[in-house]
Amino acid sequence: MNSLIEVLLNTGEKIFAKTPENIKLKKNDFVVLKRDFYIDCGKVNQIFEKPIELDQHSAEHLGIVQRVASKHDIAHYEISKEKAVSAYKTAKKIINDLKLEMKLLDAHTSLDGKLVKFHFTADGRVDFRELVKQLSSALSTRIELRQIGVRDETALVGGIGVCGRNLCCADYIREFASINVKIAKDQDLSLTPSTISGVCGRLKCCLNYESEGYEELNKGMPRYGDFCECPKGKGRVCDRNLLTQNVTLRLEDSGNTATFNVSEVKQAGKRDKNQKGSGLTKEMRTMGQSFKVTESQVINKEELIALEDDANSSKLKPTNRRNNNNQKNNNDRSRRRRGRQNKKKNNNK
Repeated sequence: MNSLIEVLLNTGEKIFAKTPENIKLKKNDFVVLKRDFYIDCGKVNQIFEKPIELDQHSAEHLGIVQRVASKHDIAHYEISKEKAVSAYKTAKKIINDLKLEMKLLDAHTSLDGKLVKFHFTADGRVDFRELVKQLSSALSTRIELRQIGVRDETALVGGIGVCGRNLCCADYIREFASINVKIAKDQDLSLTPSTISGVCGRLKCCLNYESEGYEELNKGMPRYGDFCECPKGKGRVCDRNLLTQNVTLRLEDSGNTATFNVSEVKQAGKRDKNQKGSGLTKEMRTMGQSFKVTESQVINKEELIALEDDANSSKLKPTNRRNNNNQKNNNDRSRRRRGRQNKKKNNNK
C-alpha cells in the first residue's frame, strides 16, 4: 500500500504525494517526484500513517515519489532555485510595465524546467493573458499563474504568532475553515482588531479551536445587560466568566456588585434590543470590572466584516450584476409602460 506524504517546496508551498512501498523515507529527506507532466523536487515535511481526506485540487494533482534525491538531483535543485529568482524578477518587471494591479508573491521552477509557477494576490480578478504571453516568450517554458487569498499568502511566507509558536497555517492547517465575528463574540473576547486578527489581517484561525466548547458553556448563561434574580435581590449582568460559570450582577437596591454561580441566579428579563451597547450605564462601564463590549463600541460593522474569512474576496459577485440587470430591466419596462399610456392619451384626444 502506498503511503501519503507532504512535500515542502522551496517557496513554502506544500503538496501531497504517494510513496511506493520499496522507497523508505523519513522527515526532511529530499525526494524527486512526478507531478502531472513535470518532475519536481522537495523536502519531506510530514508522513501520514493514517488515511486523510484531500481536497479536489490536491487529489487531482497528487504526486508520485520517484526516488530519494541524489547529490546530482540536489545540485539541479539549487540551480532551479536560482532560475526561479530570475523568473520572479522578469515577471515583476513585466507586471510593472503592464500596470497590473496584482502582488506577485513567489516563483517556482520545476526540477526539469518544464514549468514555472507564480503565486499572486489581488483585490479582484486580473486579466493576465498578456502577462502569460510575455512570460512564455521570455522564459521559453510553460507558465502557471495562481491567485490565492491573504490566508494562503501568510501560509506561504510563514511567521511567528502572538503565542510564540509557528503560525498554524504555515505549520499544519491544510484547509481554512470559515471564521466569523460571532465566534469571537461567543467566547466573550474583546472585538478589537489587534486582539482577534492574525498576521494575515483576518480573524485568527485558532478562534475555531474551542468554539464548540464555548457554545456549550453559553447554554443557560445570561447575556450582558440581562436582569437576574439572585439571593441578594434583583440585578443586571455586568460581567460573566464562561469557564467558571459565574456571573457578576449590579444590584438595583444597593448599587453594589455581587458574583454568583449561574445555578444561583434566575433570569428575570432580557435587555432592551433597541438599546445600544451592552445595556449598561456609563457609570457601570467605567467601573473596575472587566466588562465586555459589543462591536458598535469598538469598530463599525463594515470593518468587522472585513476581518472575516476572505475566501470569496477574489471572486466576482454575480448577485450584484444580476441585481443591476434586474433594476435596469425594471426601468426599461417602466419607460415602455409610460410610453404606451401617453400614446393612449394622445389617441383619446
